[in-house]
Amino acid sequence: MAIAQDIQILDQQLNELISKYEQYFIGLEKREPLPLLGEVQKMVKRYSNVPINNTMYKHRFNTLVARLNTYREHWNRTVKLMEEGKYSRDRFISDLHQRQQSKPENNRRTGTSPESESDLDRIVREFREARKLCNLSPEKVTRELILATIEKQRPLIAAKLGSDNFTFKVMVEDGKPKIKASLRK
Repeated sequence: MAIAQDIQILDQQLNELISKYEQYFIGLEKREPLPLLGEVQKMVKRYSNVPINNTMYKHRFNTLVARLNTYREHWNRTVKLMEEGKYSRDRFISDLHQRQQSKPENNRRTGTSPESESDLDRIVREFREARKLCNLSPEKVTRELILATIEKQRPLIAAKLGSDNFTFKVMVEDGKPKIKASLRK
């Protein structure tokens, strides 16, 4: 049956779309996933005016459409906040840039480099935002906890990657935020 396969594809695309938007909002993706959103909307439009006789498929389709509509409202609100500069990730980044520009001499006096300090702040911020998106409490995440975890794993990661020149990224996998290491480009 074509409807069964299309509903399964719609479910997979919707899950991928949700994941892409989460990555976009925490800053891992640079562009809004509009092509994938268009594909999902096209699939919904295709079956919205077609009578679905099987009750199970009809219910599943209606559930997916309702889920898409709910997420779309959330995404539109968040994109609007980003455009207005009121989204917390954007405010944090602009505040960070202002602090770095106003106090360059303080960074030179301390023993840490400004890149490593801002990388740690970025990781902590992204990890907290990822926990919020996954409906987990971000209060448990502290700067010291992330630093201790990274420093504990640093020798193992260096051995695994074969280099000390790597960076950390926050990713959401299986509904849980994780910190992943990758070689610096």
